[in-house]
Amino acid sequence: MQENAQGREVMIVAGEASGDLHGARLVQAMLALDPRLRFCGMGGRELQGAGVELLADAAKLAVVGVMEVLGHLGDILRARRALIERMRTRRPDLLILIDYPDFNFLLAKKAKKLGIPIFYYISPQIWAWRSGRVRTIKRLVDRMAVILPFEPAFYARHGVEVDFVGHPLLDSVKPGLSPEAFRNRHGIELDRPLIGLLPGSRRKEIATLLPVFLAAAGLIGQKLPQATFLLPLAPTISRDLLDRHGLAAWQERLDIRVINEDRYAMMAACDAAMAASGTVVLELGILGIPTVAAYRMSPRTYWLGRLLIRGLRFFSLVNLIAEREVIPELLQDAASPEQLAQATLIMLQDDAKRQAMLTGLAEVRSRLGGPGASRRTAAAALDLLEARRMSRG
Repeated sequence: MQENAQGREVMIVAGEASGDLHGARLVQAMLALDPRLRFCGMGGRELQGAGVELLADAAKLAVVGVMEVLGHLGDILRARRALIERMRTRRPDLLILIDYPDFNFLLAKKAKKLGIPIFYYISPQIWAWRSGRVRTIKRLVDRMAVILPFEPAFYARHGVEVDFVGHPLLDSVKPGLSPEAFRNRHGIELDRPLIGLLPGSRRKEIATLLPVFLAAAGLIGQKLPQATFLLPLAPTISRDLLDRHGLAAWQERLDIRVINEDRYAMMAACDAAMAASGTVVLELGILGIPTVAAYRMSPRTYWLGRLLIRGLRFFSLVNLIAEREVIPELLQDAASPEQLAQATLIMLQDDAKRQAMLTGLAEVRSRLGGPGASRRTAAAALDLLEARRMSRG
């Protein structure tokens, strides 16, 4: 591979912040195996920092909702045109697509027509909804690397072989401080219960979940007046937004610390947490923190989701991976201050249930495959690149 890779170019496409981060680590791992590769594509600061020539800025495409997509349609079309033009004029030797299916499937169709091998990293959640898209993947993708342990069986049922490479979070979710050192840095006594409040990193999530989490903290404070609550300040969220949704008022009654650094150390120091369902719940699970997962959305979105997503018993990745309820899940009206407080107090005070949860979280972590996902994915991608070279003689 080393002798033949001189001048080879790889196009990599990520459309969201997590894909940008995981893609950057993949690029670094591929360059460690072959430093003569060149990269271009679409992403953000992480991929650019890893040495990728950005043809399109993913930050302009990171939108959700029909109206937001329509408002950014021009950016989406320009990005697609720039990538397709590069494929036509300087045909890359490999196209790596990361999640982001609606955009990436269209690129894959163009690449297939041009004879460019396609490597897909991080499966879209087609096991949850729109499972028919597996036929598109089977038709277009030459090799696929998945990060969740139940995904190979799903694809196998549809006649698609995939590589399970493990979850890349195992390489990044590493506290820089011990729980004791974190407490010392922030002046928190060792005997005070620490409870994390993680309502999400989007403005809508803050508006929906933060007031409920704060009200639940108030109820917990009545039972555990010595408790300290930790609230991370995400880069995408301002302190003013938190205050407008209740933080300033509740800080007059509770010990709530806003933490804007040492994110994983903060999470690892918690005795329990309330979190918006999503990646952060899996991060907490990897750290072994008992967590109640919660989510709220508009009634229309919720009922539409119920129609589209069928057959899933759980909505948090921790429970989906475990295939049983390891952590409590509270959705819609069930995500009330009373039920959140009750679930959190059980995690803190019921030793048997807490230990069962800790055992389940350790099981989930073990199923994620172990560190080295980026390295294993890089090896698989380079195998595809080499196989295509050999097939061309």
